[in-house]
Amino acid sequence: MQSNLSEIIDSIIIQSDNNPLLPEFPSDNPKFPATKTYQVNVPGFKSVWLKDESTNPTGTHKDRMAWEVVVSYKEILKQCLKNNSQIPQMSIISSGSAALALQYAFNKYNLPNLKVLFDVNINPRTIQQLKSIGVETYLTDLSIKQLNWQNILELTNNIDGIDITSNKALNSNNVLYDWLSYEIINQTPDYCFIPFGSGGLYENILNIVKKECIHKVKDPRLSADIQKVKKCNFIGAGINNLNSKAATKLYAKFTPYISCNQHWLRFYRLSEYCGKKSDILFLQEKYLDKAIEIANDNQLTFEPSGIAGLGIMLQLQDKIDTSKKMLVVNTGKSKI
Repeated sequence: MQSNLSEIIDSIIIQSDNNPLLPEFPSDNPKFPATKTYQVNVPGFKSVWLKDESTNPTGTHKDRMAWEVVVSYKEILKQCLKNNSQIPQMSIISSGSAALALQYAFNKYNLPNLKVLFDVNINPRTIQQLKSIGVETYLTDLSIKQLNWQNILELTNNIDGIDITSNKALNSNNVLYDWLSYEIINQTPDYCFIPFGSGGLYENILNIVKKECIHKVKDPRLSADIQKVKKCNFIGAGINNLNSKAATKLYAKFTPYISCNQHWLRFYRLSEYCGKKSDILFLQEKYLDKAIEIANDNQLTFEPSGIAGLGIMLQLQDKIDTSKKMLVVNTGKSKI
């Protein structure tokens, strides 16, 4: 066990925490930026750019999170080696994308299989595909009650393990999406539209902007003028319609682990860490349908949840200056 553990630890190579010349993602071919941003044609708008996360290993931005979990795992493994103790397994609530990204990363580094809690209404094919790559699957009705970390570990038969769903320690320094956040804000858009499910990406982006506003020494990954960045209006695209095409990834009856809400965002607006129109809005289905049509016209790789930001941009068309620079974050399409 000890020799294998040493090999696993040595195989997790972290180039740097924040050196743009020594990026850490994707691990096979690190580069910064890791994914492309390019202009797309949207009728009625002058300058629309797309941050395209669909080219990540399993097709979504969740691969970024999965890498950071592997980095955190490395520190745990060091202590397991030192104390000759058993490697803990990790549990998570997922609709599929995060589970795929995590298990893909765990398989690559010979880490213990992921334990995943799914809603009883999950597509059986998704369960079958994830089981085939090693995911240990568990089902429950997520609409009955709000679950805490103890509940999640109990329901995944992982009492001595680690719940990722609720574990803020994993993202204590906003590292789950920090490189992606810099790739986004370096574009200096006037408006940025982001799918909002767990809220993790949206929160990470604004916390990075806040950090750059208050720290005297800027992060080397920041190439944009922070005075321009903090004027950007960051719009989160959420779903409150259980029957929406994007509901499986963006809708949840209980969201106890979301830090960013309207009160949180009011503080950020008043502190001028973001534009005055920054908001978290619910997407109407007719605009999601229109977004899907435009995304297909632009030959994008996406799923409805991944392109929700484009839908919100269309929903706000009559309320914003369409001549401004728009950045739409496409969180991609899971390879499930």
